[in-house]
Amino acid sequence: MMFVQRISMVSVLLMLAVMVHAANNTEFPNRKLFPAVPIITLDDLYKKMDKVIIVDVRSKYEYDTINMVKALNIPVLEANFVQRMRKLRNENPNTEIVAYCNGKTCKKSYEAVQKCRDANIPNVVAYDQGIFDWVKKYPQTAQLLGKTPVDLHKLIGKSDLEKRMISVDQFDKMVARKDVIVLDIREPLQRAGVSLFPGIDKEADMDDKTSLDKYINDAIRNNKTLLVYDGVGKQVEWLMYYLEDKGLTRYAFMKGGARAYYNNLRKQFLN
Repeated sequence: MMFVQRISMVSVLLMLAVMVHAANNTEFPNRKLFPAVPIITLDDLYKKMDKVIIVDVRSKYEYDTINMVKALNIPVLEANFVQRMRKLRNENPNTEIVAYCNGKTCKKSYEAVQKCRDANIPNVVAYDQGIFDWVKKYPQTAQLLGKTPVDLHKLIGKSDLEKRMISVDQFDKMVARKDVIVLDIREPLQRAGVSLFPGIDKEADMDDKTSLDKYINDAIRNNKTLLVYDGVGKQVEWLMYYLEDKGLTRYAFMKGGARAYYNNLRKQFLN
């Protein structure tokens, strides 16, 4: 009887372990795509903050918007990422390096560690729970637009962003109005010299605060609405933090960005 009870207990424990593993795979869907990438949890990273080097592998604009206060910014998409990481490792041969990005569904932290592994750069791990979970638990160790601790009330949720999104058709109808400024914030490669609204829209790179401020201040001063579009509707989320911080209240984003605009044109042509 005792042997049977022990077997039953082992079965229950194994079942619980499988359930936990399955839950983790659901919560962190990219872990199964990068099985060789070592992981550090949120709380373990907090305990070791002063003993590790933290690297934010997102774009400079994302980093400038919100980051961990001690993090370096080495974007994983930059061509010299591996060289910069190797230099960091050579300068700190015995210190663990932790890479992070936006959150549980973001691949950049895994990709960063995998690139390091492929380049034989040792002792690099991924914190894959992301910056936003970190900020919500440890706001005193992060900064939003250079301010720390982070005011959690200023974090932008999905519903906040969705309220600012308008359809391609709505955007198109508003473009010709005199009380709007149309702003293209696509990256130069995405733009490729092609404007969606020739002669109407203005251009500003996300990192060019001088140009951004020019159009934002114009909108505020003349009570105009700033209509903004990007490549695929993702970059505008980061711009929203800046617009809110600048006190702009009249603005909207094209849902799906330029890609949605071209898809809409294609459907009209086919019909």
